[in-house]
Amino acid sequence: MARRYDPDRRTRIIDAALTVIAADGIAGLSHRTVAAEADVPLGSTTYHFASLDELLVAALRRCNENFVQALRSSGLFSEEGDAGPGEGDAGRGAEGAGLAEELTRLLDRWFAGERGAIELEYELYLAALRRPALRPVAAEWTAEAVALLSRRTDPETARALVALMDGVCLQVLLTGGTFDAAYTRVMLERIVAGGDA
Repeated sequence: MARRYDPDRRTRIIDAALTVIAADGIAGLSHRTVAAEADVPLGSTTYHFASLDELLVAALRRCNENFVQALRSSGLFSEEGDAGPGEGDAGRGAEGAGLAEELTRLLDRWFAGERGAIELEYELYLAALRRPALRPVAAEWTAEAVALLSRRTDPETARALVALMDGVCLQVLLTGGTFDAAYTRVMLERIVAGGDA
């Protein structure tokens, strides 16, 4: 019997892993549950991903790509909005307030969407605490977000902005609260202004 060509199988397996994790958490993830969700033979999951850590790395990388794509397509990094580092106080004042406002709008849109998707992303992100194989992928997300934000401000400020946005997201998710756009904007403005806002 000829082997069926299925170029999208690996992608379907990753999508199925994300579905399983969203429904049952990482504890519910197994090659068997993913195979059932993807409607593929069990051997396909182990062929493409020898271990669950390999599958989790692929799933976290997909989540990272989704968030970074949201950042890229947000309009924050259009040519006319690029202040760039080393341009005096270009990241301060009105430009800095604009950056804080735009980041707040991005987070607001993110929280206005499907909350389960955000919870899934953070569950995978925080799994790196116990699964060392995920740490480099979690670090990739931070590095890419900092690199993008560094197009609008200096790298140190960009790192602080990413840390604050991460903290705000975690607090909203962990407390079951709602996103406070006004508070977030003020805190982001303080970081951009160097703590003087």
